[in-house]
Amino acid sequence: MSRRPTIVDVARAAGVSKSTVSLVLQNSPLVKADTRDQVRKAMADLGYVYNRAAAKLRRSNAGLIGLVINDLRNPFFSEFATAVQMALSARGYVTVVANTDDDPALQAQVVSAMIEHGVSALVICPAYGGQQDTFDAIRRSGLPCLQVLRRVAPPGSGIPLCAPDFRGGTWSAVDHLVWQGARRIAFLGGIEGRPITEERLSCYLERLEIAGMEPLFLPGRASRKFGHDIACTLAKTHGDVDAVMCFNDLIGLGVLSGCAQAGRQVGRDLLVVGFDDIDECAHAFPGLSSVRTFISDFGAGIAGSVLAWLEKDQKPEPETRTPVDLIVRASSRMAGCRPLQD
Repeated sequence: MSRRPTIVDVARAAGVSKSTVSLVLQNSPLVKADTRDQVRKAMADLGYVYNRAAAKLRRSNAGLIGLVINDLRNPFFSEFATAVQMALSARGYVTVVANTDDDPALQAQVVSAMIEHGVSALVICPAYGGQQDTFDAIRRSGLPCLQVLRRVAPPGSGIPLCAPDFRGGTWSAVDHLVWQGARRIAFLGGIEGRPITEERLSCYLERLEIAGMEPLFLPGRASRKFGHDIACTLAKTHGDVDAVMCFNDLIGLGVLSGCAQAGRQVGRDLLVVGFDDIDECAHAFPGLSSVRTFISDFGAGIAGSVLAWLEKDQKPEPETRTPVDLIVRASSRMAGCRPLQD
């Protein structure tokens, strides 16, 4: 090796994470004896020399965890970020949060800055497109990194995915609408071609095929405005649609207001189900049925997973899916059907 070996080189040679090497250098009791021996052998083989003065400066940031979110304006992501931050704070860590506005160039910039400022691990809900700059930098750093809610780094990349069971939630929601007696169910929202859209859409199509129904996919941004506008469009051009499965709750809430403007009664003329079950769903009028992703618990679980990886070298499985549950409210409940759930 022509250059001076680094802690990343040691981690790669020993087959462990950078954080594990750091723990060995700090004589932490959290590292197993055989792992410690493996790391020390790699140090000797590479000729690695521990610079304690530099390490002392770095340790001033040792409790920092980077959290990169694609859209903090969406209350779903805000709730997730808050849950992660509070769980990390309870364990003595400080969260550095960045919003990327789904801009891959900005994402690469903030990830690079977080690595340079010495974060110990990263949690990222990634933007689509141009992901190579972001994930190449993460791999070079040797930091533990979880991608959450969206898969952008592909399987085999070494960056695990943690997300709710989006397919199972979509199936439950569409199945509910079928059993409510809907005759034409549309799927509203999601950017066409994106994996997270295709994941939910494919399940919707499978359930409708079983029911012998014709699908109708109307793509669009996951916003209230899209939901409002598409509800008005449906009333004018697709009068046969009597139920909608929405990509997320913002679209569902927009549909409620659009129906009010178009003179359609939600729960009678149109059944509506959202996805995520943000807090506003229970307080809207009528209450919005939604697939609950237990996002606060999910966020706390993500914090626990990244800290187990950081402190105990317990890397998560390549893919983890967490349970969801359909919460039925007035927006999709026909008279005489099963009772409301709160």
